[in-house]
Formats: sequence, structure tokens, C-alpha cells
Amino acid sequence: MKNAMLAGLFALTMAAPAMANDTSAVLEAGGLVYTRQDQVDMLSEDLFISQEEIRVDYVFKNQSDTDLETLVAFPMPEIGGYMDFNAALDDFEHDNFMGFTVSQDGRKIEPQLQQRATVNGIDMTEEIVGRGISLLPLSEATRAGIARLPDDVRKDWETRGLIVDTSYDPGVPGKPVEPEYEVLWKLETVYWWRTTFPAGREVKVHHSYRPSVGGTVAMTFIQDGKPTPQLDDYRERYCIDDAFLKTALKLEKQQNYDAGVYYFEKWMSYILTTGANWGGSIGKFKLTVDKGDEKNFVSFCGSNVRKVGPTRFEMTATDFYPEKDLHILLVVPSR
Repeated sequence: MKNAMLAGLFALTMAAPAMANDTSAVLEAGGLVYTRQDQVDMLSEDLFISQEEIRVDYVFKNQSDTDLETLVAFPMPEIGGYMDFNAALDDFEHDNFMGFTVSQDGRKIEPQLQQRATVNGIDMTEEIVGRGISLLPLSEATRAGIARLPDDVRKDWETRGLIVDTSYDPGVPGKPVEPEYEVLWKLETVYWWRTTFPAGREVKVHHSYRPSVGGTVAMTFIQDGKPTPQLDDYRERYCIDDAFLKTALKLEKQQNYDAGVYYFEKWMSYILTTGANWGGSIGKFKLTVDKGDEKNFVSFCGSNVRKVGPTRFEMTATDFYPEKDLHILLVVPSR
């Protein structure tokens, strides 16, 4: 039982929307990544997912007769620059933009932060930091810092693909246009720390963060009472069955956009397939998905899923070996 990432049968990721301007994609995140420790078993994993919070509780046990030290990492989702970033994110101003926290045996851990900014695969971190500019590509502080750079530096950054001038010149004589620079680099963020698994002892690890919840303004897998070509992908990704499709078709007939009555999609994501570092199964695995409101409808892949509350669904498994990421679809009514 050695799988630190749980690569289960679920993942909330985005599907190609009909209208990009009305769509927010999902920033995919997951659990903790450990350097390989074959002597450490994952006795259990308890994963909870809602629109407000993702939290995970692990229990590990070092089966060897010596203490084992390992490096632990939590890779944050990559944030793209102005031209190609269309994802759901609530916080553009802070390094810990998903509110990540972690503790071990009840003791809070203060992880180290590693950030790298790249353009076309080239590391530009030192160049950006050396100019006193924040690495956060969509931050107002970053834009303000770029605006204060000398003209020759900004021109150089344009040439190197770090920034782009998005200002529009209407060509009015005597009215020069002030440049408006947007960032093009991509930011990779990883929190990491060292930990020790004492010989023969169980270790409890807890971590949580705010999920990225994407979505679109309509249901994209049906239209005008008929399934769209996107349905096949949804069946694979979210395990939509005939009963869920029948309900969605019924909901579509009830829509009245003039009266503000309609249904739309929300997506969440949890990366599970990076857990191969533990090389085996999870002793006891539990997944809880909370759809958030009794009027919401939810679909995701899982075995023997049962409803355990007005908005909660649960799956449990023994000696669980994760093989796929987790995708969750919500169909939500307008408020």
C-alpha cells in the first residue's frame, strides 16, 4: 500500500466549451508528491471535495526499523500569461493563490516556496526578479512594476516575449497612446518541505486548499433537446449515464432565459495519477463529494458510490490502486 497521490477514478477537468468568452477552465491540482519510499505504506486516504475546499487526510506507516527522511512537494497549477490564460482563479495577487495549508501529526508545517517563470521553455526568473518585478503574471502589482521599468528594458522584454503592448492607437493626431503591457510568461509554483517517517510508527498528514471551479454559461453536452458531439467525451470524463442525460434533457426544456431560468455547468479537478511514487495500493480509500446545494446535479466516475446526505456522495474501497484522475461535473440552476 504505497501510493501517495491516489490516482483514482475521478477528476474535474474542463471540456471544450462552445463559447470561450463565457467559459472558465479548471486549474488542476492534486495531493502531495513524495520522493519514493518503498518501506512506507499508505494505510488510508480520506479525500473531501467541494466547491469551497479540497482537503485530504493521509495515514502512513514506516514498516522498516530505521527512520526515513523524504522530500514532500505540492505542485500548484501553472498560471499562464495574458494571451492563453482563461481559468477560474479567485486570487491573482498572492503566491499562495489557492490557500494551501499542510500539517503533520497536528503540527503545522511552513513549506518552502519555489517559483519559476518561463517563456517558450526558457527560464526568465532571474531576469524578472532582478528588476524587482513580482513573478505573478496576472497581478496588479506586476503590471504596475512593469509600467515603471525604463523604456529600453520594456522594449527588450517585448523582444524576448516577456510582455506585450495591448494598447490601441486610434490614430488621432496630437494624442499619443500610453502603452498597456500584459505579461506573457508562465509561472510554475511548488511548495516543498522535508519530513521524517519514524520507524514502525503511523504518521498523519493533512492538507487543504481552495479548488479552482471552472464552468460555462450553459449545458454544452446537450442543445435543443439533443445530445451534442461533446457528450461522448463527457461520458468518458464524468461517467454521465442515461439517467443523468435524461434529467439534463428535462432541465433544458424548463429553461427560460428571458425569465432568468437556466442551467449551466461547473467543473472541478483533482490530479490523482502522480501517486506512483508509492508503488502500490491504498489500504483504505474514502472519497466524499459535496455538490453544494440540493438543487445541483453531479456526475463523476467511481465504484459503489452512495448518497450519504442531502448533498454528499461517498465512495470507499480497500487496497485501492488509482489509475485515472478525478473529474466532477455539476449542473447548476441559475439563482
